[in-house]
Amino acid sequence: MTYETHFISELIDEISMGPFGSNIKVECFVDDGVPVLNGSNLEGYELKENSFRYVTEEKADSLKKANAYRGDIVITHRGTLGQIVLIPQNSKYERYVISQSQFKVRCNDKVLPEYMVYYFHTRTGQYKLLSNASQVGVPALARPSTTFQKIDIEIPDITSQRKIIAILQKIHDKIAVNTAINENLEQQAQAIFKSWFVDFEPFGGVMPSNWITSGLLDIADYINGLAMQKFRPKENEIGLPVLKIKELRQGICDSNSELCSPSIPSNYIVKNGDVIFSWSGSLLVDFWCGDTCGLNQHLFKVISNKYEKWFYYSWTKFHLNHFIDIAADMATTMGHIKRNELAKAVVFIPNVADYSQIDNLLKPIYDAIIANRTESHYLANLRDTLLPKLMNGEIDVSKVKI
Repeated sequence: MTYETHFISELIDEISMGPFGSNIKVECFVDDGVPVLNGSNLEGYELKENSFRYVTEEKADSLKKANAYRGDIVITHRGTLGQIVLIPQNSKYERYVISQSQFKVRCNDKVLPEYMVYYFHTRTGQYKLLSNASQVGVPALARPSTTFQKIDIEIPDITSQRKIIAILQKIHDKIAVNTAINENLEQQAQAIFKSWFVDFEPFGGVMPSNWITSGLLDIADYINGLAMQKFRPKENEIGLPVLKIKELRQGICDSNSELCSPSIPSNYIVKNGDVIFSWSGSLLVDFWCGDTCGLNQHLFKVISNKYEKWFYYSWTKFHLNHFIDIAADMATTMGHIKRNELAKAVVFIPNVADYSQIDNLLKPIYDAIIANRTESHYLANLRDTLLPKLMNGEIDVSKVKI
């Protein structure tokens, strides 16, 4: 398999910057219309479509050069650098408006857009993409549309590109299936929880008299993490990645994650399936499925020797919006939740027979969610391992049958 080196300018038909900030003011946003992209939409390889703000069709028409369509590539040039995603052919919308922090690219017939996106997710691609980044003030790429076109990349023929994409796409598709299954399972679980613990539907709308009203601290232990700068890996130790709020939000520890000693007390080691609650800054509660790591301060590992994970996870999540409101009302710049708020958060504890019945419904659902997420994490690691080998020809796809 042979590669040819091309400048990006030789591989694209179009490149356009996002609009000036003055062209999309707050008053331009409407409840429905053409979605405007932001940084959260550019996480990963393909466009994330979890949340949008919108402008009218007329406003989008007036920003013609900032319109992006299926098959276009969108790149961040200011803020969270290194983001590059494809707008897939099965996207929710036909067109989007890129933000002032982004630019878009449309490839010509020499390179497939999927290949270009994958290329710039390799270590080499990221290095080239960020080589002209300035870290003074808000991180930004200097003269982004000009310097991007001067980047040179090595590409094989179109047939080989298609094979590389097909290999990676199989992994991507399985991760997407797991994600869709989990979204459905989570909805089912929340509906069951609400039916039993909020609406008390199995009991005619009234909580049984032999249930107990208690607080979160009575059903689980909330173990606060360590200040990990005091627990650096010792000489000849292979360090554990440190789980911080950023990693919890991303769902992974990466090469930029801090490391800690693996000899920290076991209570502060996090494993797949553990319930983690970020109680400071960005409040969220989630199952961790990103491999073994060390628990940093500002995070609780939630455990119990009396109840299953679904029980204390569901109740913590049930109170999360209330906790967020409490944190938002604090005068400090980083709101947080104190233990007395956990103690005051009301929990309904069923009798043994009712708990067993609900457990039979919810435990299998959350076990499946954890298993799917753990598999997706493994698949993502496999993809990221294969990616550079496919891109540099270490794996010769000309001999691979797809």
